[in-house]
Amino acid sequence: MIILRLRNVKNKEEILNGSKLLIMDFKKYKNNWNKLFDNNNPIYIEIGMGKGDFILENAKTYKNINFIGIEKYDSILARAIQKIESSEDIPTNLRIIRMDAKNICEAFNKEVNRIYLNFSDPWPKKRHSERRLTSNTFLRLYENIFEDKKEIIMKTDNISLFEYSIEKLSQNGYYFDKISLDLHNSDIELNIMTEYERKFSKNGIKINYLSACKDE
Repeated sequence: MIILRLRNVKNKEEILNGSKLLIMDFKKYKNNWNKLFDNNNPIYIEIGMGKGDFILENAKTYKNINFIGIEKYDSILARAIQKIESSEDIPTNLRIIRMDAKNICEAFNKEVNRIYLNFSDPWPKKRHSERRLTSNTFLRLYENIFEDKKEIIMKTDNISLFEYSIEKLSQNGYYFDKISLDLHNSDIELNIMTEYERKFSKNGIKINYLSACKDE
């Protein structure tokens, strides 16, 4: 497995505090995100947005969707903000939250239409299984933030996490629109890659993909 090391960014607080993309007081926008974006477009969130490649390209491609990236590590956030703000065309339909996903209900209430989980921490030890973003613990949290129909799209290189996620999603009433054990050799189209995904694919590592839905 490839390990991408987390490097400290010395001026990270300056970068974070100076960013117009980063929503510091996210609690005050609970139930009001569409007012912040000044439209009633659907809201898609990415939990664990990393360095921002995926959510930036999505926001540029789908301008009729509001995208919110969630990341808890300051250094990663700082790098993502630098990358996004250096873009020639900074999307107006993109915002970022610094937050641990376990607190997600503090930010949203029946407002989210889709969740992206890209290369989440697999937490391989059994005693840590409830920390996985597709555990029963997190799936119960997501129930509170989805607007009506629930949709989770997941990509991972970790087959154990993938199998676990399929099991937990099924147990919680989700059905699967698409599943692939080799995304880049499948018929799934319009795939926007993450930084991890590009590095994994370059080294011949297969990407697992699922799109899961649950009706209201």
